Amino acid sequence: MAQQRKVWEADLDEDFQDVDLNLAIGTYGQNGLYDDAQSRVDEATLLALQQQMAQQAAFAQIPDVVKRFIAHFHQAVLDNNLAEITVAYESGWNRLTEKFYAKTEWPEAEVIAPLVNDDQIFLILYRELYYRHVYSRLTPDIDDRFHSYENSCELFNYLLNSDGPVPLELPEQWLWDIIDEFIYQFQSFCVWRSKVKSKTDEEIAMLAEGSQVWSSYSVLNVLYSLIQKSKINEHLVALQEGKSPEEIAEIVGEYGTRPLYKLLGYFSIIGLLRVHSLLGDFTLALKVMENVELNQKSPFTRVTACHVTTYYYVGFCYIMLRRYPDAIRTFVSILNFILRMRQYHTRSYQYDQINKTADRMYALFAICNALSPTRVDDNISNIVKERYGEQFAKMSRGEEGIPAFEELFLYACPKFITANPPPYEDPEALQGYIDEPPVEPAQRHLQLFLAEVRAQAPVPTLRSFLKLYTSLDASKLANFLDADEEDMVQQLMVMKQASRSISRVDEKSLLDGQWISTSDLDFVINQNMVHIAESTVGRRYAGWFIRNTEHAQRVLDTLRNAPLPIPSKPTEANKASKAESTAPAAQAPARTGGKQVAWGSAKAA
Repeated sequence: MAQQRKVWEADLDEDFQDVDLNLAIGTYGQNGLYDDAQSRVDEATLLALQQQMAQQAAFAQIPDVVKRFIAHFHQAVLDNNLAEITVAYESGWNRLTEKFYAKTEWPEAEVIAPLVNDDQIFLILYRELYYRHVYSRLTPDIDDRFHSYENSCELFNYLLNSDGPVPLELPEQWLWDIIDEFIYQFQSFCVWRSKVKSKTDEEIAMLAEGSQVWSSYSVLNVLYSLIQKSKINEHLVALQEGKSPEEIAEIVGEYGTRPLYKLLGYFSIIGLLRVHSLLGDFTLALKVMENVELNQKSPFTRVTACHVTTYYYVGFCYIMLRRYPDAIRTFVSILNFILRMRQYHTRSYQYDQINKTADRMYALFAICNALSPTRVDDNISNIVKERYGEQFAKMSRGEEGIPAFEELFLYACPKFITANPPPYEDPEALQGYIDEPPVEPAQRHLQLFLAEVRAQAPVPTLRSFLKLYTSLDASKLANFLDADEEDMVQQLMVMKQASRSISRVDEKSLLDGQWISTSDLDFVINQNMVHIAESTVGRRYAGWFIRNTEHAQRVLDTLRNAPLPIPSKPTEANKASKAESTAPAAQAPARTGGKQVAWGSAKAA
């Protein structure tokens, strides 16, 4: 198998051996159909012949290296050879895409079917890659959107409704990509479906007939079914309780012990986190993650894209639930991981996507730090100031920063979707939908978020005054704020509320937490006096010393690795000056008279 892979990997620019791969097609359309004895051909047969001839013509256009790759890929899947499947999936497919199909579609599954002996399971997997390429590199039309849904249904029906676990092994990265792409295509379809004005009459008719295509119910049903089939939640609970592998195998059954089902179930939990976030149910999104631990030992960390996606959606859910300290902790953890592993990400074909998600998390981190100021890692803070310094400064000015909050939120938030489609089956209701369209999901969530921001708008100004005093007369503070004492008390209560939040301390569940103070400034009101107490946190010197030690080490390594300077050839002028410097100096005449002088003054007689 490895030797076969070397053949198609050796050089994509060279032609391979002169092997007539057209023999794989067989003799379709030649079994006596063109004999003179046949007097007439019905319309269905003629259409089938034309289709076969078109497929033969399309097959002939496929480069030989692509044919060999598909044949090798199919054999690797048949053998369940994970090493060869991984190389073909992560390397071969992407290299051939860049060379032959960067701006066009891969051959359709029906065209390459003869190469794989019409293996329906492999053709389903091939179509999954085919439609993913269409969505990522090209613009899918309505047929692509419908057919990709049908292919996804075929794949999950095969996995969930077969008699017993299916004999199929796929690498972890591909299994995550299957779940991730399934949700992305659902999200893309919902966004496209909601734009009624751009639809043609034919598309409206198809959408009216296919109201269940990419429905929220069908997508959620697939994800929950994979979780139940694999019993992944029971598996995670048993691991946390410290049960033995034999006991876990007895609990999860024959499906849960297979890596294919176990990983699909686990990734479906992350998928539910994403889907519920897109639908706006942030509490339920964190609820489905109750058995998943956010640490470096969790299974999702083995797939970098899954790792980044998990932390992004968990952090965003915390923002929408006003748990800013938890959101900051989540973003700092994953952003530090991305910084440490950046050199390895460059080798991943998902490098660009990871960077885009990281940039959005920096924007969300800036929002959280503006609403709940706290001392955080200097590396993250410096990057945020570099990228979003202007917006961060505006967000710290109260009401003036509302546009900056809006800008960063719309940039960094997910593309929210609406669970219910427009009424395509009812022309009158559809016209009313066009005349008075509902508020877009992103705008609805933005208004909810900005309502919280506006409520906290007086806090930065009030905080700046309180930091100057240890005790302050209430009337004097009201004069500073240009407000009466009643409004001033309301602003103080808003600040008190903003300085308290639910935060995870030792809880394993993402929803559980305790009320904590998030501000270093506290106050009490005693009659007409406001008493302020500020707690100062000592500077963390460890990080400062580590960074400067690493910098000094890099400078020293650079100096050691630098070549020594080449000595210049001596010139005549240099020789003369050198001779003068080496000549013996004339001795100064000895002092013979005068007073002997001590330090600073003449010695007294």
